Amino acid sequence: MHSRKPITLLCKAAALAAFVLNALPAAAAEKTKPQQWPQLMAVGDRSTIAPAPDEDKICFAMYTTQNGVLKLSAQLNPLTDDDPHTVSLHILRDGQWKKIADAEVHKIGWTAPFRVEDWDESTAVAYRVTHPQGSRFEGTIRKDPADKNIVVAAVFTGNSPGPGGGKISKRDVVESVLRLDPDVLFFTGDQVYPHTAHTQYWLEFGELFKDLMKDRPTVCMPDDHDVGQPNLWGQAGRKADLDTKGGYTRPAEYVKMVEGQQTSHLPDPVDPRPIEQGIGVWFTRMNVGGIDFAILEDRKFKSGCFFLGVKEKGLGPRPDHIMTDKYHPKDFDKPGLKLLGDRQHAFLKQWAEDWDGVTMKTAVSQTVFGMLSTHGGQRNGRYYADFDANGWPQSARDEAIAALRKCAAFHLCGDQHLSTFGRYGIEEFGDAGYWFCVPSIANLYPRWWAPPYDAVREVGECPLGYCGDYLDGFGNKVTVLAHTNPRPSGRQPAELHDRMPGFGIARFNKETREITCECWPRMVDVTDDKNQYTGWPRTISQFDNFGAAAKGETTTVDLSDKPDAVVKAFDKKSGELLFVVRAKGTSLELPIAEDKVRIEIE
Repeated sequence: MHSRKPITLLCKAAALAAFVLNALPAAAAEKTKPQQWPQLMAVGDRSTIAPAPDEDKICFAMYTTQNGVLKLSAQLNPLTDDDPHTVSLHILRDGQWKKIADAEVHKIGWTAPFRVEDWDESTAVAYRVTHPQGSRFEGTIRKDPADKNIVVAAVFTGNSPGPGGGKISKRDVVESVLRLDPDVLFFTGDQVYPHTAHTQYWLEFGELFKDLMKDRPTVCMPDDHDVGQPNLWGQAGRKADLDTKGGYTRPAEYVKMVEGQQTSHLPDPVDPRPIEQGIGVWFTRMNVGGIDFAILEDRKFKSGCFFLGVKEKGLGPRPDHIMTDKYHPKDFDKPGLKLLGDRQHAFLKQWAEDWDGVTMKTAVSQTVFGMLSTHGGQRNGRYYADFDANGWPQSARDEAIAALRKCAAFHLCGDQHLSTFGRYGIEEFGDAGYWFCVPSIANLYPRWWAPPYDAVREVGECPLGYCGDYLDGFGNKVTVLAHTNPRPSGRQPAELHDRMPGFGIARFNKETREITCECWPRMVDVTDDKNQYTGWPRTISQFDNFGAAAKGETTTVDLSDKPDAVVKAFDKKSGELLFVVRAKGTSLELPIAEDKVRIEIE
């Protein structure tokens, strides 16, 4: 199988064009030189990419399986109008390749989505995608790891050009993760940074990670930079001339192209109705070996912050940053403001209650539900509140965390350019579940967690400081247990390592019901846990995500007659479902007084 690295910088494209013009006959040079593709320009994508040789038309592929459905997207390098715009999917059966599906290649973005029904998820199958001109791409559809005690997820964020302007290779990330051999991959956002050339840099992303993605279910979740914005308050798809007003500033067709390239292989959205401007949605769920992942869009429905009047009130020079401590956080928690939005809350309600084939639950979103940074860009770049952080709107943030707490769901996320691990609080510190925000692959814009005030309560050992119970910039309760503040690392190149880049690993042990989080730097031996960032690994129980019991009040549920049952706890007065989980063994302890709940066992 041939591989071709897309031309990713305009200067490289120009250099290649000059070379081929001098070295090849005129007709061949004309076909090979980089060009701006009219169909991309029509949606505002200014990618400049050379056509691929016939044998390299297919760049990479991604897939997921769910409920007996295989969805696979093949990403092609640029096709000319004269090239065939079809590809075929084959599987290896009894030593022979058998074609099982054909797919049309989209004219804009060159993505070909396959959908295969009645897929057997209990068996690993080799696959091959072929193009009529001879290109092919091969991989393996893994069997679902239902028989594994430990399901392993690799989590990434922030694939920026990074320090050094992209000159430092990221291949070490791929090699490290291949050694760890995860069962599923989550790219939580900012796979692509240039705001007007998504296709060009999406092909570069695929060239980098294809050896990981070709053999594992992969989730890509577009975030702000992917859709061409420095920040995103999506406000259900509105057209906006300024991002802080809420909506999309790039053309809707550009956004749809990006989401088609990155998400067309995801399991079907649970509520597929498009939002404004015809932009689609992709929030969904995916069960991997009994670990049920809720895949959330925590920027698409979020309200804009422009109309809060931060600048007008003299609180900062821009509408999304408060630069003084002379403010009241609750003044900005206005009625009706959205974070996840009504549709995703309806989804989370249904998801929390459905435990068919499920052992543990985890939410995956672009970023953490709190303001877990206090400085950005430079160590002296302090801000007191950042409305891009999902600690705002506060009431909507609390609602999201409460939805996860109901089913003891853990939270995996990224985006912050700073890794943190900790526990949410709603009414009290530690009364909700845990989060793990992973480090950036390459940290273009460093951030720090260094509050200008003391912790309400210090918690455990914290060699780097700033661990404990804190009120974040919006007054939310957070318990910070570990972080990766930038600092001199003693490693070269310092411009890379001192910003604490890397990736995260989450191990879900179905036997013990423990979740272990690993935070790995770049360019280290991942077979030695001592090489993880200070403060990791961290291990919690699945049931810790219910939160600490108020005043020590608990209820113990006897499951002697029905071990590992699904247990539901309802409020005796209101009838509201408070907790639901698959128990482990013959008893379950819930963080609520016995006289306040009614228990049902299924």
